[in-house]
Amino acid sequence: MTAQRACALSELEQDAAKRVEVDGVAISVVLDSNGDVHAIGDTCTHGDVSLSEGFVDGDTLECWAHGSAFSLITGKPLNLPAFEPVPVFVVTIDGDDVLIDPNVKKEI
Repeated sequence: MTAQRACALSELEQDAAKRVEVDGVAISVVLDSNGDVHAIGDTCTHGDVSLSEGFVDGDTLECWAHGSAFSLITGKPLNLPAFEPVPVFVVTIDGDDVLIDPNVKKEI
């Protein structure tokens, strides 16, 4: 499979997460304060809730329900109660399109 359009770059708000679904996979897409776009699995590994409803702080996305923060770079939780990472996906920008292949995890 190849990367598919997840959303438009212009739809993203800086320092906010947007939930998208690509080929049935829920993904949080984040435009950080440096202008970089990140894509991580949208489901918190602790509470099975949507991470895109959480809070972006620098290069982390914090779960709104229990406070676990996940690195947008590695997917690793930075604090408890979560202890399992979420997947991180490769993002390609083509014009205004944000492209993600949900079958290709970013190598950390």
